[in-house]
Amino acid sequence: MNKIIKKLILCLLIIFSFVFFFQNLIYKTYNNNYVEYSKFITDLTKNKIKEVKIIDKKIDVIKKNNDKYNTYIPINDSKLLDTLLIKNVKIIGNKNNNNNFFLTIFISWVPMILLIGIWIFFIKQIQNGGKNVISFIKSKAKLFKPNQIKVTFKDVAGCEEVKEELREIIDFFKNPDDFIKIGVKIPKGVLMIGPPGTGKTLLAKAVAGESQVSFFSVSGSDFVEMFVGVGASRVRNMFIQAKKFSPCIIFIDELDAVGRQRGSWGGGNNDEREQTLNQILVEMDGFEENPNVIIIAATNRPDILDKALLRPGRFDRKVYIGLPDIKGREKILKVHIKNIITSKNINLSLIARSTSGFSGADLSNLINEAALLTVREKKKKVTMLELEKARDKIIMGVEKKSLLISIKQKELIAFHESGHAIIGCLLPEQDPIHKVSIIPRGNALGITFFLPKTDILSENFKKLESKISTLYGGRIAEEIIYGKHKISTGSYNDIKNATLIARNMITKWGFSKKLGPLLYDNENNNIFNVENDKGKLKFISDATLYIIDQEIKIIIENNYIKAKNLLIKNIDILYSMKEALLKYETLNYEQIKKIMNRKNIYF
Repeated sequence: MNKIIKKLILCLLIIFSFVFFFQNLIYKTYNNNYVEYSKFITDLTKNKIKEVKIIDKKIDVIKKNNDKYNTYIPINDSKLLDTLLIKNVKIIGNKNNNNNFFLTIFISWVPMILLIGIWIFFIKQIQNGGKNVISFIKSKAKLFKPNQIKVTFKDVAGCEEVKEELREIIDFFKNPDDFIKIGVKIPKGVLMIGPPGTGKTLLAKAVAGESQVSFFSVSGSDFVEMFVGVGASRVRNMFIQAKKFSPCIIFIDELDAVGRQRGSWGGGNNDEREQTLNQILVEMDGFEENPNVIIIAATNRPDILDKALLRPGRFDRKVYIGLPDIKGREKILKVHIKNIITSKNINLSLIARSTSGFSGADLSNLINEAALLTVREKKKKVTMLELEKARDKIIMGVEKKSLLISIKQKELIAFHESGHAIIGCLLPEQDPIHKVSIIPRGNALGITFFLPKTDILSENFKKLESKISTLYGGRIAEEIIYGKHKISTGSYNDIKNATLIARNMITKWGFSKKLGPLLYDNENNNIFNVENDKGKLKFISDATLYIIDQEIKIIIENNYIKAKNLLIKNIDILYSMKEALLKYETLNYEQIKKIMNRKNIYF
């Protein structure tokens, strides 16, 4: 509205300026070389006038020297005509005064007509603006009617416990009388909490699909605008619409965009967000009830939400959706691959084992990447090869086959990766090896991939030591073959990860005999500074820090020596594996097993 009024004022100023300029231009055009009437009388008396043209009170004068000017008769001069005749001045009268008439009409009426026209135009704009204002404060929630939602629990896998927890809502929508008779209050709000990509939105759709009720979908950021009060109006409008379509579900994605703790925005300039949040709180549990309307919200930041949102009566139920386990990942892969043409030898169990930490969205992306790779290579079916390539691409990056590597550098990489593989195969408690490759991927020049049989929930002392030894296997192989002074920088990440494991063993997991099972690390991982970011003094003495460093060093040295002795004893296997890697570039589990048993793998 304000913008329209500003435009109207600006346009009127432009019109007035145009009219003023136009009138001034006409005045100058028709009043060029104007002189005073007294000057005209003087010239007439001195016989300097040759010809005059009289138009009303205006006189166009031509002198005997052909100079021209015009003047106006200020009063009725009855003697003027006689004087002109006595002086033998040629007198011309006005034959047609229409031009002056039309000019007068144009100057007088056209600006007025323009003003009226523009005023009518802007009145219409303001009226339309009123409609725009109404649409501006209208909720942006998208409505999906029951027949539009095709997603059900069959399309959701890997979270069976969560589905069971949400079935109560479905039962309430299908059989509300059973709940009303007993006096049960169904949860007003369900808050889904979990990492990105775990299927929170999909689950909300599935609940609506199973319940066969209307579904409103909106993002937390859709409520917030720069104008104060718009967000609250949109919330009110959304709940009004929801009541019309009840029973229904309102799904608010990314709730933390509007539900953050009040007073935490800083600067005092976030009244709009707080008003929007206040309106949500009132609508969810105020004086006015919202029967048969259930709110489902999703967030991956529950720690920053306002406490008033999380109390009973608002978001009564909190559903935690974590990353899927190995069985869940396999089920998710089956859901996403059902519409893909695949070969018969697909082993989704193996892919599930090798994708620990993948979310449902990651697994969906893996299947899609494998299908794209199949099309790119002009194959008709997705095979295990494409699935593994897609997995490796997501985990480690794209193969850099075009990278030029010298023969010496390639040999060093082969020794390095062979060292990792051999130590990993010989030590107890280590995960089974899956494959070794010297094809560069991402930032790595080679990769040794170990595949756990199950999801790792906790690890013991022996396994942690085996991991450290395996991480140093590549560096040790370089040291044995080339000597200490020719070790490459390729072990940076290995050293970093091994040191982190050893530090956690001492400071967090209580594996130090000297220090015992005590915590020597704070929440901010800032034990080396005098003060952390909360202003608290460090709680570890310098003497204890010194012992921690010594204990870490002892763990690293012991496992380094252990790995070195193993590689020296199996130096022949190290050379065999290096040769196999130079020939094939990638070795699978079966080939590695044969090399470890000192069998020939060349075929």
